[in-house]
Amino acid sequence: MTRPRAGGSPAVFGQFLVLALTWGSSFLFIKVGLEGFSPAQVVLGRLVAGAAALLVVVAVTRQRLPRAAAVWGHLAVVAVLLCVVPFLLFAWAELHVSSGFASICNATTPLMTTMVAWAALPGERPDRVRLAGLIAGFAGVVVVLGPWRGLAGGGGAAQAACLLATFSYGLAFVYLRRYVSPRGLSALQVAAVQVGLGAVIMLLAAPFVAASPVHPSWRAVLGVAVLGVAGTGLAYVWNTNVVAAWGATRASTVTYLTPVVGVVLGVVVLGEAVSWNEPVGALIVVAGIAVSQGRVPRVPAGRRTSPRAHPAPRSVHEPVRGHGRQEGVRQG
Repeated sequence: MTRPRAGGSPAVFGQFLVLALTWGSSFLFIKVGLEGFSPAQVVLGRLVAGAAALLVVVAVTRQRLPRAAAVWGHLAVVAVLLCVVPFLLFAWAELHVSSGFASICNATTPLMTTMVAWAALPGERPDRVRLAGLIAGFAGVVVVLGPWRGLAGGGGAAQAACLLATFSYGLAFVYLRRYVSPRGLSALQVAAVQVGLGAVIMLLAAPFVAASPVHPSWRAVLGVAVLGVAGTGLAYVWNTNVVAAWGATRASTVTYLTPVVGVVLGVVVLGEAVSWNEPVGALIVVAGIAVSQGRVPRVPAGRRTSPRAHPAPRSVHEPVRGHGRQEGVRQG
């Protein structure tokens, strides 16, 4: 009998759900933070608060940070791709679009991750069905954007910024899985260094990008603080655990749930309006993702004498038997 993989444990699934709730509400807290701060100041605040929270956890648990220069170099790349760049893009975009819309755009992350994985791993050649799923997913993105309504007030640039942010996430998911997960670091070590480096980068850039006047209110300060401690700090521990257990593509499906949380909070808390095309497009995106990742059962073609004769296509992030460490999968 095949031993169940660790990735299917209730603990990992619980972290996946908490991560969805935390990141789904992040778009609300970004919008609230923008009431008193500029986009760069919101990003600076969330990264500094997140780094502080993670360093406290590191001190309490007495874990040592990695010392290898190569590890810090890889995590610096992850910090830029998974923190600095997408955070800045989403924060600026929410000056022009609703928090619910931003959360829906965030659901394209698995599409971007799949596309990057196919490009970065030449051994994985998508078949026609999966390619059709990817195309359908991007067709859903067009429906979400609703180009027939026209663009005004920076809306087009803001929509592009949201999609660039999710593309950056896709790069980060694959990079994290390929170059960081195989090193056997704990989730806390990875998150602390990653977010800490992101905070350092923003502190160095602050005199140039975050020097505008501030108009803080208790609501804006609280929004940035929660965004940092929960959405930027602790969430990355959960995210790294899920990536290590499930793989980059499966872990990125957390964004299936974040738009639901983001849209509901935007409507209930901020009174945002939702156009019909946004949830419809989001459903098309999710369906396209399911097909592109091989999650939809296929009708067998012809007679098959044994289920072993035609194994299901392996995900780009599933371990090759005997090479799990190279693929970043922790065995046992």
